[in-house]
Amino acid sequence: MTAPTGAGPPWVVRAADGSEDSLGYRHLESATWRVTELPRGRRRVTIVHRPLAGLEPEDLLWWFSHIGGSCHVDGEETSRYRAWHPRDHLHWALERPGHGGGADEGARFRIVEAFGAVQQNLIDVVERVEKLDATGIRLVQRRLGVRVFMLEHTWSPGVEGTHYVSTMEIGSVLPGWLPVNWWLTRRVMPAHRCRAWVRHNVEEVGRLEGLVPLVRGQSPAD
Repeated sequence: MTAPTGAGPPWVVRAADGSEDSLGYRHLESATWRVTELPRGRRRVTIVHRPLAGLEPEDLLWWFSHIGGSCHVDGEETSRYRAWHPRDHLHWALERPGHGGGADEGARFRIVEAFGAVQQNLIDVVERVEKLDATGIRLVQRRLGVRVFMLEHTWSPGVEGTHYVSTMEIGSVLPGWLPVNWWLTRRVMPAHRCRAWVRHNVEEVGRLEGLVPLVRGQSPAD
């Protein structure tokens, strides 16, 4: 996770007013999570979500491959990315197409969001899709060719629905990158911001249970 890129308009976060659409949000207690401090100043955050009932891994692959575009929720047109988390999500763009020409492996996603709709939690990043298949998606950031951030979502079929695990790793494993790791885990993604991200992620993943079937039903050509 890096500091804001500075590209594009100045993003202003609107304070949450407590309203929800018909898809709603899962509560933090619906998932189990932990923060692990790793050697060399790195940090890992792991979330095991409640299964996504009615969804198959192929549905999630479709979602992340078709995250661009628009949809209708409760009769209102919005971008699919904003519909995913109306309170926290601000902007998504395909900065660079992937190997297949779209939102697939090798692509670069620009992501602008604010955890908990708090201006101080605003992030504006570009991440490379290193993996996107029927088992999950992995987004990374590298500096000088060295991985300093990874967010991986893995999914698999289960009796109660698709099993979904989110893992965020902050920092490099290389010995000489300790000062960078310190900056990332103390200034960019300190502990309190990681906790805000956990709530955000539990909410957005939970919304996929209702959002993906809704959007797929509106997009037969996709």
